[in-house]
Amino acid sequence: MLAKSSVRVVAARASLARGRAAAVAAPSIARLSDGRARRVSAAQFHTSGALYVPETVKVPQMAESITEGTLKQWSKKVGDHVAQDEEVATIETDKIDVSVNAPTSGTIVELLAQEEDTVTVGADLFKLEPGDAPKGAPEGGAESGGAQPKEEKEQEKKADEKKESKQEETKPEPKKEESKPEPKKEDSKPAPAPAPKAKESKSEAKESSAKPAASAPGSREETRVKMNRMRLRIAERLKESQNAAASLTTFNEIDMSALMALRSKHKDEILKKHGVKLGFMSAFARASCLALKEIPMANASIEGGDTIVYREYVDLSVAVATPKGLVTPVVRNAEGMGFVRIEQEIAELGKKARDGKLTLEDMAGGTFTISNGGVFGSLFGTPIINLPQAAVLGMHAIKDKPVVVDGKVEVRPIMVVALTYDHRLLDGREAVTFLVRVKEYIEDPAKMLLAV
Repeated sequence: MLAKSSVRVVAARASLARGRAAAVAAPSIARLSDGRARRVSAAQFHTSGALYVPETVKVPQMAESITEGTLKQWSKKVGDHVAQDEEVATIETDKIDVSVNAPTSGTIVELLAQEEDTVTVGADLFKLEPGDAPKGAPEGGAESGGAQPKEEKEQEKKADEKKESKQEETKPEPKKEESKPEPKKEDSKPAPAPAPKAKESKSEAKESSAKPAASAPGSREETRVKMNRMRLRIAERLKESQNAAASLTTFNEIDMSALMALRSKHKDEILKKHGVKLGFMSAFARASCLALKEIPMANASIEGGDTIVYREYVDLSVAVATPKGLVTPVVRNAEGMGFVRIEQEIAELGKKARDGKLTLEDMAGGTFTISNGGVFGSLFGTPIINLPQAAVLGMHAIKDKPVVVDGKVEVRPIMVVALTYDHRLLDGREAVTFLVRVKEYIEDPAKMLLAV
């Protein structure tokens, strides 16, 4: 009995399997948009041989010190097809803007965060369905198996409904237009009647317009904008510098005649040969590097509260103004560079800063800072130390002033320079000596070439 029952079970299972196979292989009927029917096989509902599972792309690792950022902008939207390494989103951090690129080519199927949201490293950002762009599909769109025809049908129904509603609305309009000319002829006689009312309305308008004119206030509009992460970080660091460093500023005046003559003599040749403009920043950078050799404390920093770190190299931080705030990219090993090389490095870093393409490596470190407020017209100023550095040199605008030269009064181009230093590291004698050395090098550029 058991053997017979088992044989029946096996036979039943086999017939059921054959039925399923026949059902799969059997053609089904699909309706076209015009109402006609045609037979299609189940395999025709898939345009590809494999179905891809969407991949979840996460917020990338940005730097050791950065754990979160603000999702500033989506460059793509749901349904867009992206190529490998194509930018999908931009995340703003307190130091740089980070681009999130597609790990592979595919179609974006879901965005998991909105613009201005705070996103953390490793969090889910968007879903991407791997695959090449479908042939014949519109740019930014994608086909997804058999779901697309249903969406198209729904869109067609909505479009037809809109057309019908528009036609119904437009039908009664011609009747109103045809009935308009008849009352115009009948009402042509009493038309001048409202003339006295117009006069009354004019007098009333004068009275009403006179009242608000007397009490109309000026514009009192207010606009509130959330601070971006870079500005918040700048504010935090500057306040930290004020609270931690014993800041003190010393000033001096520099006669720029010799340096301006040197620049005007060689700037065209340097521009033609090296493709870079010769400015004053390179001269001050070179003069600062030489002065730092004599006053190494100005190139040092405090570590751990009780340790001084002296450096044999100069990583020069150069302040650059950008739309988002002031940044300080670093010229590495500036002590071994000449005027032209320094100008090239500063020009390259400045361009990257304005284009928003600075990396963390471009701004990390820095042992001494130069800030040139003179390009904006500043005459005096006390720059703030960029911790953990010990000092910052501030350049200002060049103005003609009467000065005494060899017992005679002459008009010379004068720049006021300021050195803000951390009094915990530098005494007044060292800070003043540093600034005097910079003054001597700038007023006699040959000394920089001779390293006197």
